[in-house]
Amino acid sequence: MVQGNALVLGGGGVTGVAWETGILAGLSEAGLDLSDADLLVGTSAGAAVAAQLGSGTPLSELLEAQRAGAAREIAATIGPAVLARYVWTMLTTRDPGAYGRAMGRLALGARTVSEADRRSVIASRLPSHDWPERAVTITSVNARTGVFRVFTRDDGVALVDAVAASCAVPGVWPPVSIDGERWIDGGMRSAVNANLATGCARVVILAPITSGFGAVQSVGQQAAALRTAGSEVVVVSPTRQAKQRMGRNSLDPSQRAAAAEAGHRQAAQEVDRVAAVWR
Repeated sequence: MVQGNALVLGGGGVTGVAWETGILAGLSEAGLDLSDADLLVGTSAGAAVAAQLGSGTPLSELLEAQRAGAAREIAATIGPAVLARYVWTMLTTRDPGAYGRAMGRLALGARTVSEADRRSVIASRLPSHDWPERAVTITSVNARTGVFRVFTRDDGVALVDAVAASCAVPGVWPPVSIDGERWIDGGMRSAVNANLATGCARVVILAPITSGFGAVQSVGQQAAALRTAGSEVVVVSPTRQAKQRMGRNSLDPSQRAAAAEAGHRQAAQEVDRVAAVWR
């Protein structure tokens, strides 16, 4: 029997964090507060947003933080060589575990900033470094084995480390050391990992990235599976106008304010559609 509601927050870089924050703040201003979801599922950028929401920080404050600019973020981009590895692996790999291992090899062999430097960036994103009392799940993939893992407050893993692992884009950021293993971006399994909301009656998916290929399921496929299992589901992704404002480089901190504003504006277009499921 399905019950409760879930907010699934997908990956999409620093602009994805900002866009999701803008959408949530705009919906809240319209009388639809999704931050009180029974379950928060966070992948990559969405992991940071889930942790922020779980802290109880008002959405208005989270939005202002995005509008304020780059903060302690480090500018980055996915270079042509790394992008080519992503595309080739997607084209040649159908097994999720094999895809995770391939991305893990890429991550382990890449030259990046130190784990400590990256961890300090993630720590600066989070209003609280304590796990919320509520149900929050943070996704990641083992860089050595390709095995998918979900971190929760019951695992004894620091929240900052769990979020950093989920945000560890292969070839850009260093894998994160947890429990004697190295961990990479949960988006290497799926941009949203919406299957973790199976069993919830109402599911809202915020997905800066919706595509999937090969071993990586698309958001549409995952939403369809949830509906088949009995959930009401709505997917919200950036409009064409929002994408233009967010820019082409999702790892560019200078675009945070524009991305947040894009999400905030888009919320007015989405409120009725989201409310039809959430209420």
